[in-house]
Amino acid sequence: MLARANGFEVRTATSPAAVLAVCEQEALDICLLDLNYARDTTSGKEGMDLLSRLRELDPTLPVVVMTAWGSIEGAVEAIRRGARDYLQKPWDNARLLATLRSQLELRDALITANRLGAETSRARSSELPSVVARSRAMTSVMTLVEKIAPSGASVLITGEHGTGKEVIARAIHSASSRAERAFVAVNAGGLSDGVLDSELFGHVKGAFTDARSDRTGCFELADGGTLFLDEIANMPHAQQARLLRVLQTGELTPVGSSRQRKVDVRVLAATNADVAKEAAEGRFREDLLYRLNTVEIRLPALRDRREDIPDLAAAFMARGKRLSSAAMEALLAHSWPGNVRELEHVIERASLLSTGDEIAPDDLMLRARADASPKLEEMTLEQVERYLIERALAAQGGNVSEAARVLGLSRSALYRRLSSLGVK
Repeated sequence: MLARANGFEVRTATSPAAVLAVCEQEALDICLLDLNYARDTTSGKEGMDLLSRLRELDPTLPVVVMTAWGSIEGAVEAIRRGARDYLQKPWDNARLLATLRSQLELRDALITANRLGAETSRARSSELPSVVARSRAMTSVMTLVEKIAPSGASVLITGEHGTGKEVIARAIHSASSRAERAFVAVNAGGLSDGVLDSELFGHVKGAFTDARSDRTGCFELADGGTLFLDEIANMPHAQQARLLRVLQTGELTPVGSSRQRKVDVRVLAATNADVAKEAAEGRFREDLLYRLNTVEIRLPALRDRREDIPDLAAAFMARGKRLSSAAMEALLAHSWPGNVRELEHVIERASLLSTGDEIAPDDLMLRARADASPKLEEMTLEQVERYLIERALAAQGGNVSEAARVLGLSRSALYRRLSSLGVK
């Protein structure tokens, strides 16, 4: 009655068997457990045995035990068997409610901590990518990665959209001394100047109209670890100067704050543009380029590493699916303008659409062969959009701003389309 009156939803059981039955049928938040059930029994043995069974059934369930025969020995034994707390009858109502609430709060905190731990483990596993490198072109790349990863050198990763620049960045981070710290990725070219400032350096409450609370920037999130700046060639020019200062001094100032903060971050940058040409034409700071490309890694296009296609396809394929020999021939013959990202989408789509265990050439829905120009009338609207965007990017040397201008789009609109199409 007391618990119900104070907002608890209660299930009752009058025997050890009934307690176990309730716990097996429902996910309980907390258990208030009497140690004695049989008439004229005061030893607490039934309750202690039941406590052990409950711990076996659900190790995360908080159990608070109570008995009219409180003793130090009984409390120690209950705690040893997994009880979270111990109450002696007759209990104080206020203390009982406080105990239940505090144990529920502790349970919620433990669940949150375990979930975050699991997310961290998943993140770390994703930071240890298995890079397919059967081809000579990728073998050379991975040899260079192994050499430079242990150092603290800045690395510029270049290559066409979809070649796996972030995968290589994660491989560098995972093989470095910073592997146990954060890897933070930011699209440096996809955000406006003001938004990117807050994203990279953070802001304090009241710094601007919508700044209702302090925000930690990506540099601070990556402190002690690695910051990956994608699409660096498209970063706004004013932002380039602020980034350069942080790289030179290791100090940053959040938006709206006057206090400088020290950070220790390794920066890896990536671009699909000819950043040296961008610098020569004044669109990218030459001094920033020197800071970013202590070492440059150039990733080959998928058409230049066809030996890797079978292994990549196998990695992307749904469990229980396999490629027919004709489908594999089609994959090897395709020109792959979207590179590894396109291959991944093709395989995932074919895995979903194929009716049997074997993926046939028609399931791949490859419209254009390596030696043929695409026929727009045979393409879906999405494929046409992808083709026109990729052609514009190629014609403009990977410069997103110029490609957007040619296509008649704003840069942010083109980035949204690139994201929805999976083009990188």
